[in-house]
Formats: sequence, C-alpha cells, structure tokens
Amino acid sequence: MEEFLKTNLLHPNVAWLVEASIKMVAFWLFVTLVVAYTTYAERRVLAVIQNRLGPNRVGPFGLLQPFAELLKFIFKEDLVPLAVNKWLYIAAPAVSLVPAMMVLIVYPFGPEVTIPILNIKVPLYVTHMNVGLMYVLALTSLGVYGIVIGGWASNSKYSLLGGLRSSAQMISYELALSLSLVAVILQVGTLDLVKIVEAQSGWGGMRWNIFGLMGTGFIAFWIYLISAIAETNRVPFDLPEAETELVAGFHTEYSALKFALFFLAEYVNMTTVSVLATVMFLGGWNGPLVAQFPWLGIFYFIGKVFFFLFLYIWLRGTLPRLRYDQLMNFGWKFLLPAALFNILLAAVIALIAY
Repeated sequence: MEEFLKTNLLHPNVAWLVEASIKMVAFWLFVTLVVAYTTYAERRVLAVIQNRLGPNRVGPFGLLQPFAELLKFIFKEDLVPLAVNKWLYIAAPAVSLVPAMMVLIVYPFGPEVTIPILNIKVPLYVTHMNVGLMYVLALTSLGVYGIVIGGWASNSKYSLLGGLRSSAQMISYELALSLSLVAVILQVGTLDLVKIVEAQSGWGGMRWNIFGLMGTGFIAFWIYLISAIAETNRVPFDLPEAETELVAGFHTEYSALKFALFFLAEYVNMTTVSVLATVMFLGGWNGPLVAQFPWLGIFYFIGKVFFFLFLYIWLRGTLPRLRYDQLMNFGWKFLLPAALFNILLAAVIALIAY
C-alpha cells in the first residue's frame, strides 16, 4: 500500500504515515466492534448457561443492545464525589484504556493480502517492530496504574482496597505470564511478532508453538492462559471488583462515561491477550490452505481470537471465585515455579535439539 501511495498519490515522506493511519483506524474500529459484541455475547451465552433469555428486545435478537448501552452511558448524569483528587479521578479511566489500545499497532492480524482491482499488497499490521513482544509486555503492564490511581483518587476505602488488591494480583500474575512466553522465545529465537507467526507456518500451517519443544509449549500455553485470566481480572480471579465483598472495588465511585471507559478497558484487555495467545501459541493466521489462499488467514486469526473470548465467558458462567489468599498462593507458590521450571526444561531441550 505504501508503494502505491508513493507512486500515485502522495509524497514519499508522508505515504507511510497515511498508510499507518488508515490501518490504525481500521483496527480500532474492528476491536471496538469486537468489544461491543463480546459484551452482548457474554450476556447471551451466560443466559443459555443459566437457563434464561438475556438481551433480546433492542433490535433483532437484541443485536443493538451494545449501542443502546453506549447511549445510556453518554447521557447518564456524571457524578463526581466530593473530596476526590479530581485530575487523577478523571485521568484514571484513560490510563487504563490507552495502553490496552496502543498494543494493537504491532499485532499481525493476517498475512500480506492483495486488494482486488487496485492490485495493492497490504500487510495486516500497522507497524513492524523487531522487539514487538517487549513493546506489548511493557504497555500491558501499565494498565494496573489506571486501576490503582482510580481507587486512590476516589477517596473511598472500598475503592482503595479494590485498587490495592488489583495491583498485588496483576503484579503477581504478570510475572508468570511473561515467563511463560520465554519458552516460545527459546523455540523461535526472536521477539518479532511477525516472525513468530511466520515460524509457525510449517506442517501445512499447523506447526504451532503450542506443540513445540516436546511439550514445553503446551505447558507454557496453560501457564499463559491462567495468568492472562488473572491479569484481566476475570472469573475466577475477579478479586479487584468482587461485588459481594467490595461493592465493585476500584470503580465504586465512577459513573456514566468514566465507568464505561473502565468497562471498555477490561474487554479491550481481554481481546488483546486473546490476540497475543493466538500469535504466540496457536499460529496466528496460519492454518490449512493459507499458503494457497492467503485471505483464509484472516478468518483463522479471528476464529482463534473468538475462541479465547468464548472461553472467558464460559469460565465466568462455570467457576466460583477464589478467595484472595488462594489467588496469591496459587500465583506465587505454583504458577511462578512452574513457569521457571518450564523455561529450564525448554532451554535444555532447545540446546539438545539445536
């Protein structure tokens, strides 16, 4: 696309900027729609699990429910409690949402595809970093600041307790999550997300990292999956916003659009960790016949991401919440040692194999 813009429309110095902007808007709209309809899907799937109806009035089959809720959040009265730290109180939802959205620029959403008629080849990522994985881990680790700042700035003991619980939980499980990815790095030898996906294109598109290094990839996948659920504060690890204990935790004092931003940040984080799991363990866009029909890769990629999102919803309707001491003990005494042992095992196998 950049070559097309340089040749036909724009000065070479700004062609890359126009291409990146178009892709950023497209990916942002895609993720926003995914997030909107994940909330709808969650309510419908949980309704099936719990033998009830779920949203079915706004639009056919209730499909316009996310837009109705958006309008409700926009026009709802925005209450700001007295004695809050106003600037931090307002900034906290944005601090949670912005890092979650910024990681989208390095994810490869599909192989290079050719636009019909125009005959333009377009790589389906905004930018290509040779340390893309480090960029993702660095930005996702910033999300906890929004929760902690929101809890502290609200001037409420319930909000503060929810923020502190969240920081302890996310720091604990972020260690295991990051270490689980080291086994994949040992296998592929790069931090470049595009190259990691391309390295999984063998065996007819099924040489995924989850099958690699004699089972260590499979162990790493499960460590990542459990850590990611805890990182995104979802059942059975939703301690920061445990309604029965904390009156919704860190966002107790938030309402209207600011609450919606916290809500949106949680679902964006769910989507981004699902995308990272797809890229690191399930071959990204790779699958049968992608070499012959590159456009199939986009559907494989989206299908894998939707599988993880469905898993989130399924777990919410199935598992009870852990106690806080159980949560911390599991993270520090089991998951972290398991991740370290898996790195050692993967390193020995890689040394012997290569």
